Amino acid sequence: MNDKAFLGTGWSFPPVFDKGSKSVRLVSAEIDIAQSLEILLSTSLGERVMQPDYGCNLKDYQFESIDNSFLGFLKDLVERAILYYEPRIRLENVEVTEADSIEIFEGLIKINVTYRIESTNTRFNYVYDFYLREAAQAP
Repeated sequence: MNDKAFLGTGWSFPPVFDKGSKSVRLVSAEIDIAQSLEILLSTSLGERVMQPDYGCNLKDYQFESIDNSFLGFLKDLVERAILYYEPRIRLENVEVTEADSIEIFEGLIKINVTYRIESTNTRFNYVYDFYLREAAQAP
């Protein structure tokens, strides 16, 4: 069995349509997994009709007070979503921006996901930028 075949092929995210071939651009292997993580962490619970528990619901917590307890809660949300909905990888670590970080004061929580692809035993890192406020500061 080809190791890469297990990793899958799917639509690119965001979807890109090619006028010439009248088809959608597809991505495979490691890129497909990274884009799947982006979709998983950006999806609210209930957004997918046939899988109402799919997603992470991060947007529901945009206006919460930031403390270590809340950041631990976010970490747990991400870990559970990946555990249940991304079987192609083994989660090694999830790190969330520290509560006293300057990024938090600028309205950004970085969620750093370290994972290993099961079939190829290769390690990857994915960073999800979770914005608490849009346009928090003028440039």
